[in-house]
Amino acid sequence: MLQFERFTLDNGLRVLVHIDNATPMVAMNILYDVGARDEEQSRTGFAHLFEHLMFGGSVNIPEYDEPLQMAGGENNAYTTNDITNYHLQLPLKNIETSFWLESDRMLSLAFNEKSLDVQRKVVCEEFKEHYLNKPYGDAWHLLRKLAYKTHPYQWPTIGKDLKQIEEAKLEEVKAFFFKHYTPVNAIMCVAGNVTTEQVKELSEKWFGNIPGGDKYNRLIPAEPRQEEARQETFYADVPLDALYKAWHISGRLSPEYYAADLITEIMGSGAASRLFQKLVKEEQLFSNISCYHTGSIDPGLLVIEGKIREGKSIEAANAAVEREISLLMSEGVTADELQKSKNKIEAMIAFEDMTLLNRANNLAFYELIGDAALINKEWGNYQAVTSEMLQQTAQNVLRSSNCSTLFYRKKMSAS
Repeated sequence: MLQFERFTLDNGLRVLVHIDNATPMVAMNILYDVGARDEEQSRTGFAHLFEHLMFGGSVNIPEYDEPLQMAGGENNAYTTNDITNYHLQLPLKNIETSFWLESDRMLSLAFNEKSLDVQRKVVCEEFKEHYLNKPYGDAWHLLRKLAYKTHPYQWPTIGKDLKQIEEAKLEEVKAFFFKHYTPVNAIMCVAGNVTTEQVKELSEKWFGNIPGGDKYNRLIPAEPRQEEARQETFYADVPLDALYKAWHISGRLSPEYYAADLITEIMGSGAASRLFQKLVKEEQLFSNISCYHTGSIDPGLLVIEGKIREGKSIEAANAAVEREISLLMSEGVTADELQKSKNKIEAMIAFEDMTLLNRANNLAFYELIGDAALINKEWGNYQAVTSEMLQQTAQNVLRSSNCSTLFYRKKMSAS
């Protein structure tokens, strides 16, 4: 069980403290409650652009990385459709460096046309390299657009269109920052051989005077229940046909989420999974196949994707996937399959808890979705899933009317 303490500064910054006396390091995680779902339709990719801008210098510190490296530290960040997360780790004796660095960029970035131009070019190159010029790189743009018609999950974190990032203006970028990157919209977790009093003192010193900002109230339209199967065919210059199938699942705090996660383990996580054994190894329809879910806070997607083996038909491969789905819905899973999938989840949870940074990251995330104490209930939520619950979830989720299918075909197939 992970122990932690919490307090909130007057400006609204929530702070979690996780004490680990066995390490000479300290980890700091700052989670901002902003992701791609908080963007305007006409200005997507901003949350991800900020992940880059936050390293471009702040009001009193022109270079973020240099002082951190001099203090023996390392850092990274990531953006999802739900959150933007920054984390660093450094020797405990230099703990104050982390407070100095992170508070300054929360106070204000060094906004200027040059910084924006540099980071915008970096993001545009990333967009081209990973999404436009890479085989299958735009598959998730297509799949999200097919599966979501209302909710902003319909675009990926990189953004909907390269043009929107290219045209981003400095005043728009500033407005996005001061709306979302504020103490009232952030959660900080400090983990290591520290005391709560020490963290409280440093938090007050470095973050206490930052204006809290206005609490951002999220008004996102819920995605209507999908009642009709959707299908789209897309042709591209790729080596093999690929199949993508997506079904809507419940949000992160629903009991159905845990059952859906176990379904993905049984159906398509690794070489021992049902889909791999049957459709890759035995029937040789796919060269590879996987089943996973997006892990979204709002209702996300359960996805099956695979590359079709050369000489095999994508229609036959799709029919085989649907046959396996029907089998799961009608017959459920064995007690042995369910137990093995739970064992894998238990091992993953234990593995994640091994590193200080992961603990800091996870505590901040659970605090965001309701309460950091939820981290200690996760395993119990998986244990509570029965074979009957799993089969019922399969029947609720994997119905054909809830499915969006993308046939991603190589161009020569057009004839």
